[in-house]
Amino acid sequence: MESAPRIVETDIPARLDRLPWGRFHTLVVIALGITWILDGLEVTLAGAVAGALKESPTLAFTNAEVGLASSAYLAGAVLGALLFGWLTDRWGRRVLFFITLAIYMAATTATAFSWDIWSFTLFRFITGAGIGGEYAAINSTIQELLPARVRGHTDLAINGSFWFGAGLGAAGSIVLLDASALGPDAGWRLCFLIGGALALPILLMRMWIPESPRWLMTHGKPEQACAVIEQIEGRMRDGGCILTDGPHPRLRLRERHHTPLAEALRVLFHEHRQRALVGLSLMSAQAFFYNAIFFTYVLVLTDFYDVQADRVGWYLLPFALGNALGPLMLGRMFDTVGRRIMISVTYVLSGVLLAISGYLFLKGSLDAAGQTIAWTVIFFVASAAASSAYLTVSETFPLEMRALAIAAFYSIGTALGGVVSPLIFGALIDTGSRANVFGGYLFGALFMIAAGLVQARWGVAAERKPLESVARPLAAME
Repeated sequence: MESAPRIVETDIPARLDRLPWGRFHTLVVIALGITWILDGLEVTLAGAVAGALKESPTLAFTNAEVGLASSAYLAGAVLGALLFGWLTDRWGRRVLFFITLAIYMAATTATAFSWDIWSFTLFRFITGAGIGGEYAAINSTIQELLPARVRGHTDLAINGSFWFGAGLGAAGSIVLLDASALGPDAGWRLCFLIGGALALPILLMRMWIPESPRWLMTHGKPEQACAVIEQIEGRMRDGGCILTDGPHPRLRLRERHHTPLAEALRVLFHEHRQRALVGLSLMSAQAFFYNAIFFTYVLVLTDFYDVQADRVGWYLLPFALGNALGPLMLGRMFDTVGRRIMISVTYVLSGVLLAISGYLFLKGSLDAAGQTIAWTVIFFVASAAASSAYLTVSETFPLEMRALAIAAFYSIGTALGGVVSPLIFGALIDTGSRANVFGGYLFGALFMIAAGLVQARWGVAAERKPLESVARPLAAME
């Protein structure tokens, strides 16, 4: 006969949320948030090398094959997020953010030694799986360790740091893709080797990050959770922080060691179906919007504006800068003005701006510099919107299934909006018709506007609230 589950009373969430910002939080942001910089570097280099892959004597890709490789990366991210997201909720945040980074490091290094379209596509698929798993493990960890009052703008800034990696990738491509210096085949291979080399010190940095005490307290390990929070508080006191001793609000939990997949899916798509609709709309719209344009950015410059493949880095730099500054400059408004207003406004505005710039592209009113300026302005807004999608799906579902929720919406959204978009846009660009490409831009614009309206109607006002009040833990007792 099975014994009744133990009832645990804990004040850990309140103790985490009352902490002042300290060296511990900075370390968490750097060691874990670096994932987005790596992804930005990876995706930008993959986009920047598109021209070099077409000119490579070994590979000689067509535009459609460039799109195929991009779609393979995204497909790997979809499947990797689902698998590793599920494991993150079962095995813990800390174990998985080591596994996923190791997979990324091995696969992106292997990409540098590709010999044909199929080897390149396979290695890109595995690289994507590692990055997709990183999103689930890292987003859930960061959400659970940051105080509620700074969760919004800090999370947006971390997600926006993708574009610092993009800027590094763009700058690196200017040197590495100079065929006169390195030859037509060596530059793109070095681009991928750099990504693998950068992952190694990040693995070592993560040794200092503890397991999420919120995960521990809901998985039958309350003693370990208390030890972790006491260690965090001790570090902060040693650093000169003055912490309030309480008493703090307490939460009663029924002990459980894991959440069955069937229960997680029922909660996700039945009990919280309105939140699921919002998350799915936001993730799929931003995935189509970004992946359609960014993965084919270089092809538009080279095919419609006759920009040389080794010069595209100069056009990627301002684009990356606009994307990086958007979340940084707009982020605090998501904690002050509020989530519902800011998310819906940034989504709708992004769609409207893309439709306008797409029309100017159709009419031939822009040159390469004008097109880059237009995209830089659009994605200053769209970057904050896209980052808020990750914030939304990571804070509006119960703790026991947070990583799975992130993975599910990232995967479904990317599958619906992202995997096919580079392939579609690659084919549209191959037609040489501005009207066909504009049709794709217009669809992406309407997709973003529709998602913004869904958020305005059913979005959750989660700003400055503890995660446990935004979404009640499944193990919580009245």
